Amino acid sequence: MHTYKILSAGYNPVMLKNYAGAEPEKVLKEVFGYDSFRLLQKDIISSVLSGADTLAVMPTGGGKSICFQIPALIFDGITVVVSPLISLMQDQVDSLSAAGIPAVFLNSTVEWPVYLEYMQAIRKGETKIVYVSPEGLNTSRIKDLFSESGVNVSCITIDEAHCVSEWGHDFRPDYLEISFFRKRFPSAVCLALTATATKEVRDDIIKNLALENPAVFVSSFNRSNIYLGVRQKKQPLLQVLECISRHPDESGIIYCFSRKQTDSLTEELRAKGYSVQNYHAGLSDEERAEHQKQFIRDQVQIIVATLAFGMGIDKPDVRFVIHYDMPKSLEQYYQEIGRAGRDGLPSEALLLYGAGDIRKIRYFFDENTDTEKAEFLLKSMTGYASGRECRRKNLLSYFGEKYVLQDDNDSYYCCDICRKGPLPLSDMTVPVQKFMSCIIRTNSRFGISYIIDVLLGSRQKRILDNGHNMISTWGIGRELSKDQWFHLGELLIASGDIIKTEDYGVLLLSKKGFAALKNREKFMFPFDPGCDDGIVSEKDISSPSFRAGVKSSCGANGGILFPKPAGRGSSKKGFILHKKTAFSKSDDSEDEVSLPLLDELKKWRKRTAEEDNVPPYIIFGDRTLRSLAEHRPVTVEALLEIYGIGDAKAARFGEDIIKVIRDFSDEKDR
Repeated sequence: MHTYKILSAGYNPVMLKNYAGAEPEKVLKEVFGYDSFRLLQKDIISSVLSGADTLAVMPTGGGKSICFQIPALIFDGITVVVSPLISLMQDQVDSLSAAGIPAVFLNSTVEWPVYLEYMQAIRKGETKIVYVSPEGLNTSRIKDLFSESGVNVSCITIDEAHCVSEWGHDFRPDYLEISFFRKRFPSAVCLALTATATKEVRDDIIKNLALENPAVFVSSFNRSNIYLGVRQKKQPLLQVLECISRHPDESGIIYCFSRKQTDSLTEELRAKGYSVQNYHAGLSDEERAEHQKQFIRDQVQIIVATLAFGMGIDKPDVRFVIHYDMPKSLEQYYQEIGRAGRDGLPSEALLLYGAGDIRKIRYFFDENTDTEKAEFLLKSMTGYASGRECRRKNLLSYFGEKYVLQDDNDSYYCCDICRKGPLPLSDMTVPVQKFMSCIIRTNSRFGISYIIDVLLGSRQKRILDNGHNMISTWGIGRELSKDQWFHLGELLIASGDIIKTEDYGVLLLSKKGFAALKNREKFMFPFDPGCDDGIVSEKDISSPSFRAGVKSSCGANGGILFPKPAGRGSSKKGFILHKKTAFSKSDDSEDEVSLPLLDELKKWRKRTAEEDNVPPYIIFGDRTLRSLAEHRPVTVEALLEIYGIGDAKAARFGEDIIKVIRDFSDEKDR
């Protein structure tokens, strides 16, 4: 039987049997420890194995890697994976090596003696998967290597394939050269993978990669384990702290628009005692690499990063993603929230949205920007942020997918809008008349903040200078709070009665709105009078009793605390525990035995990861540890029935795991 030597550092050599020509299900179980395929994995793998060029669109965390890893083991030759994620290649190779898959990467971070060793392994057929960057693919060294007579390329996989499209949110010109590399290997099948691709992007991928009559698979974009929330950006630091407090000791990413904001927020969180690092282009390469390493190895809980950060994170247990500033497109937003909950466990995505974000994004349109395209993308993003219908339905419809809520439980854990439930229509005629009249009285020259300040009777200098403290609408709107007036303004903009200009956000009455005001029509809206509620005070968030209460409620269970709607559950602080998960009975059956054992297994995983100099998730993911804590296997045969444990990992870690479980049981019995 032919064997392969694992070349990646950090593990002793592992021998993997030859799976050439094997059934995909056999490889899935024996190598990866999974009992069944997810989503469209089996169909995509079958397409690739048949030799058909294939384009697969699957959500982040949907299992795209399996779609080329299994064919790579079944094919006789090498699978070349083109990926922009240089910072991630080492982790991916370590993950493959831990599973018994021989893999290497060729990029500028590899020292020359090791690079030569990897090249020799490719020539000898001692590796099955080779990662290269699109830039590296075009070097003569790599072109010549793969053109040697003894090197057989069976498959070319293009990861993050949306980078080849100018419609995509992360266009990279180097991707356009991949089609020329393909022509050198006409017999190799091509697989293009991406998590974010509209119809326009998919067409670009097929064209620019020169895919020949490709099979196209578009999976559901729905990540049901991610709770979607949007908040008006009012007290952003408090809103961030509130979200973090729902995830004690759990990993999270916070995206900011600028380096300055990234550094500022990092310092503010650090001053409050959080384990946090920054990440942006202003840091040196060494600093960025070190900060990312600390995050993925659980040495730092939170990373605050510019919006360009994200593609280099393959960490499966990120429990929350916060957008401190609004992304420029829904593709970018979807890609970035996809960093949360890759292991299928409950996670949260929070977007803080303010009008200033729009101005900042437009300000940074450069001379090379296709303004019409950029405005289309931005409008879709703002429509999602300010919309009043289901966030998930809105997001999925952008990618051409229809979403239907299954039941009340799905509705509650779907998004902030569905959680509140449908609001009854309220007669808002009088407040609307005041709002519209104030726009007219101020000559339709101001934005929503100014109009609201006039309605509330503000004596700001600019209001006094403009003489607007003397008009009839000054101070007539004190029956509503500032937040409630903002909410009403958004409803009027959404209904088309008021127009908000794109340049300075000036409010104007539309023809429809002017006619309704003139004819004294009734205005019925789903108005939420409690729209300004829900921000816990910094005093509450910082109090030891609050943090202890949150941690005792959800820390070990991997649950999420979400704001409690009226009439549901009970909690002094207005939170309830989200325990719904995407898998297995173990989440509902954890008891006083399995949770302490889970903690012991996590400690073992962390020690082992430090010894092997790899991130903890390379050893095992949280889902595997949960299954171990529930079933407590004490034989190698029983270990192989656990999710995520294949032959190689059972051989590598089996005795250690069994010892942890037996020691725990013995201690409990004493």
